[in-house]
Formats: sequence, C-alpha cells, structure tokens
Amino acid sequence: MFAVEVRDHVMIAHSFRGKVFGPAQALHGATFVIDAAFIAETLDDNGIVVDIGLAHEVLKEVLMPLNYRNLDEVPEFKGVNTTTEFLTRYVFDGLAAAARGGRLGRNAGELNAIRVTISESHVARAWYEAPLS
Repeated sequence: MFAVEVRDHVMIAHSFRGKVFGPAQALHGATFVIDAAFIAETLDDNGIVVDIGLAHEVLKEVLMPLNYRNLDEVPEFKGVNTTTEFLTRYVFDGLAAAARGGRLGRNAGELNAIRVTISESHVARAWYEAPLS
C-alpha cells in the first residue's frame, strides 16, 4: 500500500459530560495536530496517491469550522462529547466526501482508505480509518 499524508492543526475549547472525564468535564482548551493519510494500492499515472496540495487544502477546509471554536457551542455537536476519537470520524467524513467528489485529483474508487489521526499531546493520539467504498 502507498500513502500520502498531510498535516494541520486546530485550537479548540470544549468540555465533557461524564465522571470518567474527571477535570476535563470543565471547559478546557486543546491544540490538536491532525494527520490525514490517503491510502491506495497503486499510484496513478503521475506516480502519486493523491495531489498533496489539494489534500492539504481540503484538510484545511474540513478543519476551518472547528478552529478557534468552543465545540460545546457548535450546533451539530450538541449533546455529543467531542472526544478525540469522535473528532477523528468527523474529519474522516469531511475528507471522504471531498474524495468522493473528485476534489483530490484522483478518482475516489482508486483509493483504498483514509486514516485520520489526531494527536492531543506528544504522548496521546487517536485515529479512525475506513475504506472509501
């Protein structure tokens, strides 16, 4: 398998519901580093997985609604714990929609999967990976 990966970051605030979260139940901030890997079994005629510039632009677009936001106030997240794991799926869904819409410079049917990794610190991260089909 081949992969190309792009990276960006967001600064957010949020809080969690549930005793399992301890002090994170209070409003707190985080800077997340997001890595998006586009995975294909083969390279295209240009020798690439996807256009890396387009992939980076799309990742920035998907993250824009989150950056410098209190996620507790984002209507589509109402009633949801915006955990790192939850956010990996949110980012994946945005990237997958862009891939299916042909916005990465390659037919989405030629991509095997996308993996989104969010690092919440230098010692902890979560990821979500799924096929595009």
